[in-house]
Amino acid sequence: MTAIEADVASLARLVSRYRRRVALATGLGVCLCTALALIALGEGAVSIPPQQVAAILWEFVLGWTSSPQDRETLVVTGIRLPRVLLGLEIGAALAVSGALMQGLFRNPLADPGLIGVSSGAAFAAAVTLVLGDRFLGDTVGKLPFAILPASAFCGGVAATLVIYTIATRQGRTSMATMLLAGLALGALAGAATGLLSYVSDDKQLRDLTFWSLGNLNGGTWSKLGAVSFITLPLLCAAPFLGRGLNALSFGEAEAFHLGFRVEWIKAATIFLVALAVGASVASAGLIGFIGIVAPHIVRLAVGADHRVLLPLSALFGAALLVGADTLARTLLAPAELPVGILTALLGAPFFLWLLLRRANGSFVA
Repeated sequence: MTAIEADVASLARLVSRYRRRVALATGLGVCLCTALALIALGEGAVSIPPQQVAAILWEFVLGWTSSPQDRETLVVTGIRLPRVLLGLEIGAALAVSGALMQGLFRNPLADPGLIGVSSGAAFAAAVTLVLGDRFLGDTVGKLPFAILPASAFCGGVAATLVIYTIATRQGRTSMATMLLAGLALGALAGAATGLLSYVSDDKQLRDLTFWSLGNLNGGTWSKLGAVSFITLPLLCAAPFLGRGLNALSFGEAEAFHLGFRVEWIKAATIFLVALAVGASVASAGLIGFIGIVAPHIVRLAVGADHRVLLPLSALFGAALLVGADTLARTLLAPAELPVGILTALLGAPFFLWLLLRRANGSFVA
């Protein structure tokens, strides 16, 4: 065997090994999502065995049930199923957004909040809860609370558009300027939100605090439909940016010379992240660290190829959020913890571990 044949054979073995790792990670992610979803549907104040949950879901998919008013059926299909599906979508959206931001900034510690969408959404929610309730509450009743998700979504997208406009000059977007503008606007929005919290009454402050901690409570079929209308197309479109983000990892000049439209990739990535995170924050409040933890779990398992990283991040992000929400519902039952607290408790140590690995020179980008 010649040296060239040996190299070709070695490369073929590496490719085959990599494909097996990807297939194993994909199967693990699917099984993990399925198992955690079944557990989430069965656990709670009304405990339902997994086999009964599966039977109820099968009947629900077929469009019929032998006892439509059965308590277990109503609990699974009317209360827990939309909540679990909402958690799967939001977890996937946050994880994919984190992977996109890490690829765009070429920094494995980047977070979707860098482009200001979370801080903008929080400020808009504070305006709606405090000022809307104070000036419009007597006139239109509960309208401020009905428009809370819409105002948070618009606030998050608007903040991202402001940052993108600041960072773009003569058709070129500076990622360094975007990062600094995001930090400045985030601090400004945080200060304004703090001021609104200071002038709010007890009820408004409680509502704002509860929303900012993140919660999937109140997930309904109508809310799921509204979130799906935004997030599902974005999740389907994100993998098409994989090759461009791979090229950007070598630098913008190199990606341009490889034939990629660099500015278009930047704009498309920022647009997808703004809409996905905006919809997630609007429907469930501020849920942190999913966008950091899930992509890194995948990156440590299968590497940094965004064509694989993005879809697998969606799977593991969905599993992480549904698992965290199940713990939030059951740890202190019948009370319920905000899921944002659990994701922070789990994600912050993981983030510190990543920083320590990077400081020690053993970090894998």
